[in-house]
Amino acid sequence: MGSCDISNTYRTNQRDRPLSAISIRAAAGDPCRGWLTAGGQTVPVALGRGGIRANKREGDGGTPKGIFRPRQLWWRADRHPRPPTFLPVRAIGPEDAWCEDPSSRHYNQPIRRDRTRGGDRLRRDDHLYDFIVEIDHNSAPRVAGRGSAVFLHLARENFGPTAGCVSMTQSAMLRLLARLGPETKIVIG
Repeated sequence: MGSCDISNTYRTNQRDRPLSAISIRAAAGDPCRGWLTAGGQTVPVALGRGGIRANKREGDGGTPKGIFRPRQLWWRADRHPRPPTFLPVRAIGPEDAWCEDPSSRHYNQPIRRDRTRGGDRLRRDDHLYDFIVEIDHNSAPRVAGRGSAVFLHLARENFGPTAGCVSMTQSAMLRLLARLGPETKIVIG
């Protein structure tokens, strides 16, 4: 076996494991745009309209600064085949939503929408939430008002700012999903 064969075997084995970490940083001159670096590749991302914030608050439009872990992938099974990933996967149903009400005991958790309960609907007409990576921001413990529904999701065509999430193209998302696992560190800032 030549040295080229060893190198190719190493690269193949690296792709068969989740990434240990990814990093997200703001772009110079535009706090609402950024760069995600993972596995030696860097892709453009949109950030929250409030830029990256160390002191995230509900409704401030900031993307939280810190080190997080992905919890699970939510995906639109009615629009896309299940993507390969090391993460737990859950199909988004018509009543799935996310509680953004700091006064609710369900704050920053998935909920089922009904007549008495609102929330950020996960099943959207646009394609922004076709793939959602739930991260562990403000989850253990959950603190009312410290921010909710911070996800990795798909970007608008013009890479317009998010409400506090990190968004990217579908092709970038699918490449990332193939390498994300529950122990992957998501370093923002």
